Amino acid sequence: MCVLTALIACAPPRSSHVVIGAKDFTEQVVLGELLAQEIEASGGGPVERRFWLAGSYLCQQALVSGRIDGYVEYTGTALTAILKQPLDRDAARVDATVSRLYEQRYQVRVGPGLGFEDTFAMVVRGDDARRYGLKTIDDVVPLSSKWRLGVGYEFAERPDGLRGLSAAYGLHFAGEPRTMELGLLYRALAARQVDIVAGNSTDGAIKALDFVALQDDRHYFPPYEAVPLVREDSLKRWPQIGVAMQRLAGKVSADDMRAMNLAVESQHRDVAEVVREFRARKGL
Repeated sequence: MCVLTALIACAPPRSSHVVIGAKDFTEQVVLGELLAQEIEASGGGPVERRFWLAGSYLCQQALVSGRIDGYVEYTGTALTAILKQPLDRDAARVDATVSRLYEQRYQVRVGPGLGFEDTFAMVVRGDDARRYGLKTIDDVVPLSSKWRLGVGYEFAERPDGLRGLSAAYGLHFAGEPRTMELGLLYRALAARQVDIVAGNSTDGAIKALDFVALQDDRHYFPPYEAVPLVREDSLKRWPQIGVAMQRLAGKVSADDMRAMNLAVESQHRDVAEVVREFRARKGL
């Protein structure tokens, strides 16, 4: 993280074109590509892609420093991890708080939602779910003391992450959780190196690998609606970014997102091609 942060800090100032960023997992790259293609289709000129920017903190740093003009964030992540606000599970109130604070603190516009939510999801192998009748996170509590947990780096540290989840459900796993890159979590689960992981509800691997995402029956997690974040000065300089955001509003369902993630992760298809096909189907 330190090396990447230094690279961003030392990167040359962006030139006279739009720069769109994305975090370091498949869905983020798909969404970054979607936003970039729509800006180009709206007449915003060639868009530079700066994808795979590690996690939320580095994307936020790149955005407020002007190294990127925008990226797609999730409202619950913005609320807790970036804006450091208390957990709130009311979607409308979260939207209002996030929009207000980004404008006040960073002069960043929170665009209209893309149409889906990507919440954290506790994921287990399908054979274990069937063997133990697991449907909810509560169902795992009696098993947790014998199970090994795998989580991403952010989830281990975030205020809406592991500590709060464990307290809310009374979860006590065997040993310390194994912390790894998000892309490795499902490999570890499939290889039985861990028994449960903290993934994302729209991950294509869940269906492809016969995994099961457990219901958050105590409603611990806040809403995580996908929304574009764009600098106000960039919107003035390139109004086409605003046009693109409006065109994308409400166009992406959770099933759409799972299908695109699956096409890239499991079918190894080119991200740009997958996004072009999606845009064509949606008449964009």
